[in-house]
Amino acid sequence: MSSAPNTDPISIPEALDRAHAHWNAGQVAEAEVYCQRVLAAFPGQADALHLLGLMAHAYGNLDLAIAQLRQACMAPRAPAIYFSNLAEMYRQKGMLVEGEEAAQRAVAMDPSLVPGWNNLGILLQEAGKLEQSLACLERVVALTPDAPEAHNNLANTYRRLDRLGQAEQHYRQALALNPHYAEAHSNLAFLLTGQGQYDQAAAEARLAIQLNPRLVDAYLNLADVEVTRHRHAAALQVLDALQAFAPQHPAGLTARAKALTQLERLDAALACAQQAMTLAPRSAEAHHALAQVLQALGKTDEALAHFEQAAALPGTVREEALIGRATLLMESGQKDAARMAFDQALSIFPASIRVLTARAEVKTFHADDPDVGAIEAWLANEAQKPLNERISAHFALGKAYLDLQDAPRAFTHLHTANQQKRSTFSYDATATQQWMERIAEVFTAERMERLAGAGAQSDLPVFIIGMPRSGTTLVEQILSSHSQVMGAGELSTLRLVVEGAGPFPDIAQVLSVEDTQRQGRAYLNRTEPLAQGRQRLIDKMPGNFLYAGLIPLIMPGAHIIHCRRNPVDTCLSCYTKQFSGEQPFSYDLAELGAFYTDYQKLMAHWTQVLPADRFIEVDYERMVDDLEGEARRLVGFLGLPWEDACLRFHANERVVRTASVNQVRQPIYTTSKGRWHKYANHLGPLLAALGMSAP
Repeated sequence: MSSAPNTDPISIPEALDRAHAHWNAGQVAEAEVYCQRVLAAFPGQADALHLLGLMAHAYGNLDLAIAQLRQACMAPRAPAIYFSNLAEMYRQKGMLVEGEEAAQRAVAMDPSLVPGWNNLGILLQEAGKLEQSLACLERVVALTPDAPEAHNNLANTYRRLDRLGQAEQHYRQALALNPHYAEAHSNLAFLLTGQGQYDQAAAEARLAIQLNPRLVDAYLNLADVEVTRHRHAAALQVLDALQAFAPQHPAGLTARAKALTQLERLDAALACAQQAMTLAPRSAEAHHALAQVLQALGKTDEALAHFEQAAALPGTVREEALIGRATLLMESGQKDAARMAFDQALSIFPASIRVLTARAEVKTFHADDPDVGAIEAWLANEAQKPLNERISAHFALGKAYLDLQDAPRAFTHLHTANQQKRSTFSYDATATQQWMERIAEVFTAERMERLAGAGAQSDLPVFIIGMPRSGTTLVEQILSSHSQVMGAGELSTLRLVVEGAGPFPDIAQVLSVEDTQRQGRAYLNRTEPLAQGRQRLIDKMPGNFLYAGLIPLIMPGAHIIHCRRNPVDTCLSCYTKQFSGEQPFSYDLAELGAFYTDYQKLMAHWTQVLPADRFIEVDYERMVDDLEGEARRLVGFLGLPWEDACLRFHANERVVRTASVNQVRQPIYTTSKGRWHKYANHLGPLLAALGMSAP
């Protein structure tokens, strides 16, 4: 970076003046020459070290910048602005404790230092000390009301406090002062995502990128929009663009790890999360991302350790990490520990709607349960709250009032929750119907017979298919209690293989023997390691019923189990849940009934064309009435010897990561049979769509 210093005699003040002049003119190399001349004559001179630190930062060498600024601040008369700048460097490194200490020193030395209060406010914001951050940043706005940066930073804290109206007001004020302010456009995008305005959010993020193509947060916020819309491949494309110029950015790597996890590219996700950890070992966000990847990989103990680390470090993910830890404990069957973990999270974040709604999924509400009043109180001013949290709150109260046998209140909240959720995406029920009809047209008996036995040979895969909430998790839990069966949960692998082959189902019209073998092998290559040496591997993705005709063509040895349940009970159970994945048909009673009808028609077709020795159907109601008989029938269907452990499925300690996690930890019960009858008055559009009437 430097060149040989000029040896002409010059005083230290004059050398510093020239260094600053060159720096301000963008002549970095020349500025460094004069700084080095100062340090050669006066080692440890604070002004030269400070300027060299700014140069190192400009060149992306954050560690050197911190070292030089730290040394500059050791000078007896180092000005407050040096501590303020050091605080910002610490923040960028993720060293929030050290950053806060430096910023506090800056404003103590000079209470009128606006950059000092600004940097302190941002540090407190990122450390989750939001009320203290608010006080700092309100002071900055009061001191500099015409500074767009001040309004933007204050808006960020308001947003994290869920005071969304005030946050939007200050973002808009920042943009009124500077319409080309990329950071404010980016942050407004993040706010709009939380309000469910995804198209507007994406537009703001793209505008921010257009204004500043190297603004990391804009790419992260655009990726967040896509992840929220379950468009994980699109999110990955955005992060690819970010990686092109910032391959070592920890936040970019953590976002990438999360997107890859959703796409079930877990090895790549793990590598990204570990790289983020290496670059920022004290980053709560990096620990949290690594915990989520490890959770997806089934490494429960390691995941719990990183959730705990994320919760212990300063940052904004502490609440999310505590919830993640509690949820993972519940998924792994550690009920008492999970309850204690939820209690701990609530003690740290009193009345947290995220904790309350997460806990609602794994508990049974009783009279005078304080959680009900807390959620109701939170919803009292719901218009100012993030849409996704409002939706979760209404679903939680719907469940609570169903538990409390108060159907009118329950369905008031359930209808609101589903309407709000339905407003966040587009769904065409007619197009879905036509697509399913087209699938049946393509997969004729003749085509199935022509390609029979052509695919990759393996009897490892077992596909459990059907509607969500039809007993698929129960069947998987029973079978995975067998010593030779591994339950892998809901895998997206088959869908990804299908999508990678071309437009479905039309691509099947030109399917060759080589195509079937290639697709079958692609599926097996990604899933065989999950079996851990067992003879059977269960892929319990209910929506794979759409591809049921393709399965025997690409993997002739695969077994397919279709789970059925009373249509209204199935649809009611769907309507009461907010799914983590995409189930767009589920949030409107009429659309739900129409989808179920289309599903039934397609399954009727599959029963005619699927090979009888590889396809079996099981009714939830029969399973409840005759557990042992049905369990023996299923184990026999898989060609395995009977094991009594299959009847003790509720004692199986495997991780269960579906909406049925609480149910499959209990012995079989009959209360869900015919459950819909007592709620019939609230299900009119569903019953009409199913061609039924209220009893």
